[in-house]
Amino acid sequence: MIFKETLLEGVFVIELELIRDNRGFFARTFCQKEFKKKGLSDIILQCSTSFNKKKGTLRGMHYQSEPYAEPKIVRCTNGAIYDVVVDLRKNSSTYKKWVANELNMKSQKMIYIPKGCAHGFQTLEDNTEVFYQMSEFYHPEYAKGIRWDDVAFNIQWPLPISVISQKDLSYPDFKS
Repeated sequence: MIFKETLLEGVFVIELELIRDNRGFFARTFCQKEFKKKGLSDIILQCSTSFNKKKGTLRGMHYQSEPYAEPKIVRCTNGAIYDVVVDLRKNSSTYKKWVANELNMKSQKMIYIPKGCAHGFQTLEDNTEVFYQMSEFYHPEYAKGIRWDDVAFNIQWPLPISVISQKDLSYPDFKS
């Protein structure tokens, strides 16, 4: 795995090192020793998947608050997404900034999101699947979110929104 830090402190794009042969390829998507060596969370307690039927679907911007804040690894296993991370850590040098990366099945890249950051994505293709690995169990009472269109961040989404949940539409505007 090749770790490349983004413009946000502690957020990494992880490129898989593919071992190819006539069958296809093999690659590690997680190695506790490598994550620990980079100073990243080396614990995975839960994995989830998100399947999205329609191009333009938006999910986000989500995070879990303390004491269940969670680092996570996100990978697009089918289709493509415009993946966005917003830094909500008040003590971070990149507080209130955001970064976006395209994740897709072809590139086999992942993103590491530290705790204290909100995460969301928009699908760029129909039938897109996203796989998450989290360092904490899901606690619905600590699940929080910020508006996908909040002027405090001015996230530039690439497509018109085709599908979004009522929950994601109901998040309040961000307040420091």
